[in-house]
Amino acid sequence: MGSIVHLPLATSVDLALVHPTAGEKLYQFSLNGAEWRGALSLEAYLRREEVLSNQALTREGGISYWILIDKTAKSNPLDPSSSTRLPLASCETYRKKALVWQDGEVKETICHGIGSVFCAPHLRGRKYAQRMMQEVAEALRTYQTSKERECLFSVLYSDIGKKFYANFGWEPFSSSHVSVPAGSSKHVATGGLPAARPLYAEDLAELCEIDEALIRRSLEARPKGSNTAVAQMPDIDTIRWHHAREDFVGTELHGKKPTIKGAMVGAEKGKRVWAYWTRVWYNENPQEARGNTLHILRLVVEDEGHSSWEGSGTTHTDENSTDHSHDAAIAALLLMAQREAEEWKLEDVEAWNPSSATLAAAQKLEPSAKLVQRDQASIASLMWYPPHEGAVAEKIDWIGNEKYGWN
Repeated sequence: MGSIVHLPLATSVDLALVHPTAGEKLYQFSLNGAEWRGALSLEAYLRREEVLSNQALTREGGISYWILIDKTAKSNPLDPSSSTRLPLASCETYRKKALVWQDGEVKETICHGIGSVFCAPHLRGRKYAQRMMQEVAEALRTYQTSKERECLFSVLYSDIGKKFYANFGWEPFSSSHVSVPAGSSKHVATGGLPAARPLYAEDLAELCEIDEALIRRSLEARPKGSNTAVAQMPDIDTIRWHHAREDFVGTELHGKKPTIKGAMVGAEKGKRVWAYWTRVWYNENPQEARGNTLHILRLVVEDEGHSSWEGSGTTHTDENSTDHSHDAAIAALLLMAQREAEEWKLEDVEAWNPSSATLAAAQKLEPSAKLVQRDQASIASLMWYPPHEGAVAEKIDWIGNEKYGWN
């Protein structure tokens, strides 16, 4: 093996942001898998990443891989026998459908979600990740855009607090959640809740279309003078990517795919409430629930006529709201999620950036449930590309800032 002593400085003009070859991608995944494989073996983690790269969301340029390299190096200086370049840092980006409301107009755009930011332990302390993020920030302004399709913002979810990525332009937005434990609630008479029915994979495409239309109408109805609003769209391709991840890990750990993908209360169109969810296993022991979570991907109240229920902007619960007509319906959805969490050896159910109705529903099931403001993990962060002054989080409402937007 070679030495890291002679690697270039992070400020070197010889560094470049490029797309890796297949060999370079495998090299870097073999390193980052040690931190991100969760309950999977490294071999299974590599197979999962291959599966996820071939979903409708990620095919045909939907996912892009990036590495920072020394463009003058002819081989990997840490392994001269290798024909691959040395990734000094790496990440991946996901192209997603988005809507932006600004000055009374709704624009169809794309945004890029950034994930898997990684620098190998033996290369840390040299500021390669910082250099890469500077390069990525600039590249994404115009990446995969055209005259008809702009990119006005990009997002990432920081697991290292709020400051690091803010230094490069991804400003932190409020990142909160409420959780309830797995299992049937001991604190509520379930007979007092409306009936919830399970949702299966084949139910979701139509519901996603309805949801997209609801978001568009919500944006179109915003009063003039409101903050600019942005929304990553919870389209079926996005939801199916999360479920492909869940299906793969469920099969690896438990020998079967989860079939119940969410729940719905109500049958009359225009009056329904529903949620999609996904199971995430973190604990390396598949028989232990500790640390594993059922995440609510998206919660939809079909008859809402405005965006305040979405948990937009920097405040994700409307403290002045007096409309609790949907509390019981949401509680019924969470109750089914609790039962699914218990069946699949998960510790709890978690909903990101809950509305006041979702918080009240959680407290129906678990009186001690409270709003948790995250300051380290999964910090929702957004870079706004058009010229602006001041803090973006004070000028932009992030509509539907829920788990479905994570990647």
